[in-house]
Amino acid sequence: MTDNRILYTTRPILPVDTSTLAAKKAKIVSGAGAEFGKILDHEINNVKFSQHALQRLENRNIAFDQEKLAKLNDAVDKAAQKGAKESLVLMNDLALVVSVKNRTVITAMDGASMKENIFTNIDSAVII
Repeated sequence: MTDNRILYTTRPILPVDTSTLAAKKAKIVSGAGAEFGKILDHEINNVKFSQHALQRLENRNIAFDQEKLAKLNDAVDKAAQKGAKESLVLMNDLALVVSVKNRTVITAMDGASMKENIFTNIDSAVII
């Protein structure tokens, strides 16, 4: 005869202790895995470029140095703090449409391409 009873335990389900997770991350960053931790933080926190945006940048001969990337990251951080989802970032003679949630540049335009253009599906603009 087959036993079809469902067995369960009465142990309570407890939330994850976030202090231990923070301690583990600190250990990884400060220990032998410090380089990995730096790379991971860099990859998580920095803005990425979609394939479409990379093609636009290449076609329009637009280059990003460390200073421009830092400004872009700051702009996306500020937009995120205000609750933006899709933002238009204006940098000098450059317009970028950025998915703030995904931290991804969707498209890029130089000054010549910006003229008489309509930007849709954005909820904010950051001018830097």
